[in-house]
Amino acid sequence: MTKKEKKYSVKFRVWIEEGEERFLGMGRVMLLELIAKTGSITNAAKEMKMSYRQAWQFVEEMNKYAKEPLVEKILGGNKGGGARLTEAGEKAIKEFNKFENKVKEFVRKEFKKVKL
Repeated sequence: MTKKEKKYSVKFRVWIEEGEERFLGMGRVMLLELIAKTGSITNAAKEMKMSYRQAWQFVEEMNKYAKEPLVEKILGGNKGGGARLTEAGEKAIKEFNKFENKVKEFVRKEFKKVKL
């Protein structure tokens, strides 16, 4: 009897918590990236097929748990309001992605050692 060749992979998700509260993860980073791209929480939420209320709740939580706010609202005017990332928001995206990539590389290397 021959052994059937199997190709396994490992999946995981990374998120950062402040105390017991979820602060930053892949979905929230994607939301931040879309806010930066669209200049709007509403449009970012639409692109993610998420309600505005849910997106706003995530933004409020991220701002609350961050050392400095990640997103700031732009009040109305001729063109209406919007939102933009602060420097801390831009840094959070970069740092999270850098960390996640390091973790992925570590997991990939370690999983090669697993003999199933």
